[in-house]
Amino acid sequence: MRITNLATARVDLPLDAPLRTSIHEIASVTCLLVTLETDEGLTGEGYAFCFGRDRLAVLEAMVDALRPMVIGRDPHQVEALWEDMLRACNFLGAAGVTVIAMTPIDLACWDLVGKAADQPLHRLWGGARERVPAYASGGLWLSSGPEALAAEARGFLDQGFKAMKLRLGAIPLAENLARVEAVRDAIGPDIALMADANQGLTVAEAIRLGRALEPYGLVWFEEPIPTWDHHGHAAIAAAIDTPLASGETEYLRHGLANMIERRSADLLMPDLQRMGGYTEFRRAIGQMAAANLPFSPHIFTEHSLHLATAGCAYVEHMPWFGALFRETMELDADGMIALPDGPGTGFSFDPDAIEPHRF
Repeated sequence: MRITNLATARVDLPLDAPLRTSIHEIASVTCLLVTLETDEGLTGEGYAFCFGRDRLAVLEAMVDALRPMVIGRDPHQVEALWEDMLRACNFLGAAGVTVIAMTPIDLACWDLVGKAADQPLHRLWGGARERVPAYASGGLWLSSGPEALAAEARGFLDQGFKAMKLRLGAIPLAENLARVEAVRDAIGPDIALMADANQGLTVAEAIRLGRALEPYGLVWFEEPIPTWDHHGHAAIAAAIDTPLASGETEYLRHGLANMIERRSADLLMPDLQRMGGYTEFRRAIGQMAAANLPFSPHIFTEHSLHLATAGCAYVEHMPWFGALFRETMELDADGMIALPDGPGTGFSFDPDAIEPHRF
């Protein structure tokens, strides 16, 4: 099998309402869709995303720069292609847009590998489980007050979620605690609750808040300070009892290795596009297993389901990208999502649904 063409499409998906975190204000999610065609008639699909149409143009230009390396390759040699792409981008650095641009190509190659074998990727990779716990992440934003948060949380319960994540931030301690209390009161003591400060705090603020959050029984306290401050994260992790989660903005296994070495987190959260796709993420899974650290993939829910090995504590249920696909994810009565049965990634772009959002 040989790749004969690489096609791209730009899509801007509006959110139901603008949202706010400590560092973001987001009204839409902008995606670059990549389709690989082959001489055997199979197609493979992948995507990457950013916030803003202007920034997507930069990402598309980087994908176009990689195109000559992709055409004519056998997708079964995806690991060799991944290494070649990374080496070709060395001058620009092994992070940022160079790595993100590799992601949709890597995903599309693996999609082809699965389709050629007529198997979902998680089965090709060993089939550790058939379903995985999911936490609701598409709400409880910093832009909502306590009453709205309580209503949203009850809505997640009605949808069947047994876990959900709340955003905190650089606001007075009492306001952060009021937000957590409102959600905990709404969902009761048995529902898993996580909190994410989205890098908005200082080390001292994070320790003070983390200690104050202890009575609420959080599953984890996520990314309270800027992601590059590994020593600061280590200090916070040592000072609070609630597990500290971080890692979504680290690139490749080398970034995670720095976190592991410094004991910067109790749970790691690799991001599929900052790992450069499945090829590197799978290496990172072994790396985290060797360090006895659980993980939870950052967003990309549909595609991250295949990475739910035994070390995966939860997948993050983010509904942003559902409109791209013909297939849907179904939450069962236990708050878990079944891993896809379809070949490859098990999710295929829906041209009719996508068309109104192309630009």
